[in-house]
Amino acid sequence: MDDGSFDQLKDALKLTPDNPALLALVVGAHLDREEADEALRLLDGFGGDIGAHAELARVAARTHLSVGDAEAALACLTGDTPEIQLLRAKALLALERRREGYEAYQKAVEANPTLEDMALATSLRAKVVEFASHNRTGPKLKVISNDDTDVADLDRLVEPRQAVIDFDAIGGLHDVKRTIHKKIILPYQKPGLFQRFKKRAGGGILLYGPPGCGKTLLARATAGECKAEFFNISIADVLDMYIGESERKLHALFERARESAPAVLFFDEVEALGGKRQNMRDNTSSKLVSQFLSEMDGFAQGNNNVLILAATNVPWAVDAAFRRPGRFDRVLFVPPPDQEARKAILGTLLAERPSNEDIDVALLAKKTSGFSGADLRELVETAVDEAIDMSIELETEQAISNEHLRAALGDVKPTTLEWLTTARNYARYANEGGQYNDVLDFLRRHGKG
Repeated sequence: MDDGSFDQLKDALKLTPDNPALLALVVGAHLDREEADEALRLLDGFGGDIGAHAELARVAARTHLSVGDAEAALACLTGDTPEIQLLRAKALLALERRREGYEAYQKAVEANPTLEDMALATSLRAKVVEFASHNRTGPKLKVISNDDTDVADLDRLVEPRQAVIDFDAIGGLHDVKRTIHKKIILPYQKPGLFQRFKKRAGGGILLYGPPGCGKTLLARATAGECKAEFFNISIADVLDMYIGESERKLHALFERARESAPAVLFFDEVEALGGKRQNMRDNTSSKLVSQFLSEMDGFAQGNNNVLILAATNVPWAVDAAFRRPGRFDRVLFVPPPDQEARKAILGTLLAERPSNEDIDVALLAKKTSGFSGADLRELVETAVDEAIDMSIELETEQAISNEHLRAALGDVKPTTLEWLTTARNYARYANEGGQYNDVLDFLRRHGKG
């Protein structure tokens, strides 16, 4: 506020000294100029009830807090608006009444998330621990501690837990889910019938397709449908710099799965462990592939009720021996989601967040051809960034709108097109045994060239 406008407000206040809205403006301007004493003088001269006017109560509390009088600040804060609850939390912190302050802070943030203040929350959650000095007659030492880690937090840090999901959590991919249900899940659900026909549960499935289209999610959902233990194996869990250690680790993982049967072993980016041996420069990597093949055969122990799932973005880089029946005998193409699937995915993503009811999800799904599930999540995340920026600017929560999503569409582009171009070349010129026929069918249906 410039000096001219400030002088005009002060002159107006002299004519109407009991105007609470005008008094709040003038006191706030004094605070901005770091003139707390003058602000206090004006508040002391007010003849009405400061707590009865929300804006004036806020400014009065800020004034008292600025001079270190938390009790007086707290006395002003009789309302229940989010802004007043936040100021009450600050006053209670100054009085070292942290539990009450944190309750007030939570109420403020629940009502208006834009008021979130992590530094304030951390101070309110801190604990005061007293240590007696070596001299028993001396003063006690107060230490502020924020160590509220419990056993559940330690479990989460050591081994992050993922919620069990089923096929209902996956939008689209109906053909892939139907194939997995028929060939994989039913043997787990009806073991007696399948045993009569000498059909074992377990085996191997290789999922391939563009990145971000739900291969890992499908693996987790398959384990959930089977009611089986799920082992998500990363490359770092197996590869080791010492000769023979990688093979030993791989064997130990399969042993653990056999002991936990029914179990699902999931290998993401499987080409790193099972790449084509003719392309390998050293004998050590070739031995790991041979060990992998041997574990999948399960000659010594048997892999009954152990399902091996693997995912790759480059199926042409996986050793051909893995496709032999009894290993990865089922190879499934996981395509980018179609329009109906995109609509379902977008609906699920938006349902988790504040959004306007008039968002045209169907139109948005139509405009996102070629987007993977990960691309759609990035689209919504970009729109969320726009909504958060606007919420912070306006100091009130702004829901995701069509305008936010349209702006996000200009920034986020599909990432599957490069993969489909590469896959098309392999499908046309290296399609031994028709292994990429699903890719060709998808390209014909969706006009990708």
